[in-house]
Amino acid sequence: MELYFTLYDELSPSLGESRKYVRHLKRKVYIMDATTISLCLSLFDWAKFRQYKGAVKLHTVLDLDTCLPVFMDMTDGKTHEIKVAKEMTFPSGSVLVMDKAYVDYAWLKVLDSTGVFFVTRLKKNADIALVQSYITNHKHPHILADQDIVMEGAKASKDYQNPLRVVTVQPEGMDKPLVFLTNQMSWTAETISQLYQSRWNIESFFKDIKQQMKIKTFIGTSANAVLIQVWTALISILLLKYLKLKAQHQWHLSNLVGFLRINLFVKIDLWDWVNNPLIKRSNAPPKGQLQIFQ
Repeated sequence: MELYFTLYDELSPSLGESRKYVRHLKRKVYIMDATTISLCLSLFDWAKFRQYKGAVKLHTVLDLDTCLPVFMDMTDGKTHEIKVAKEMTFPSGSVLVMDKAYVDYAWLKVLDSTGVFFVTRLKKNADIALVQSYITNHKHPHILADQDIVMEGAKASKDYQNPLRVVTVQPEGMDKPLVFLTNQMSWTAETISQLYQSRWNIESFFKDIKQQMKIKTFIGTSANAVLIQVWTALISILLLKYLKLKAQHQWHLSNLVGFLRINLFVKIDLWDWVNNPLIKRSNAPPKGQLQIFQ
């Protein structure tokens, strides 16, 4: 873990990617989610999940600027996301994007009281009362509604008394609209929509570490062995993204991983190869080749 964060601190100034979403927002944006990795319970008996199934859960927070983890914790598969989230703190003025698994109104109140903005999904069974509804901007027809609300349920209204904001969006290609919940009352509805869209970066990250780093299969069976392999995968992703961003060749991450596996024991200059992996051969025959027929 220490090695990963040492490398991250060293390389992060070079890892800043241009944001696809909310480029105008000059503040830290963090994306939080968890992914479950299935394990064989007979081999990983410490990873309790279901009666006949084992699993671990990776609780992760990504920095939107680098799309790399700034926090990661591993628990058994039964541990709920909100239990780990309540142990974390975020800097005042930052933005936290997460799905509705993290909707705990007492914890959202803690975030609000510490100056952290959040964007999440409103639960279907939420009991709310409308305070004010705003006219949506016709430049963004996918924004269906923008409303201020208060919680009305007995427990929710006690846990969170302040007004909240609900933005309803109809994403392209989806049948049902998405309803976002936030404590940011002044940003445009489109900004709130873009913030939640940025959450898909963490889904892409989980896909990369599972498929490219092969962390669905583990060498050791102890909890420590699994954790070591997970942090090794994170270090590898960090270095690969650094190579990908610095290389002159336009790499896709999957191609870079595949080519590195092929050339892992080949004695070549790494940067020469990363910058120019394709050797251009001349169509002309080697000089002097036809002289043997004279």
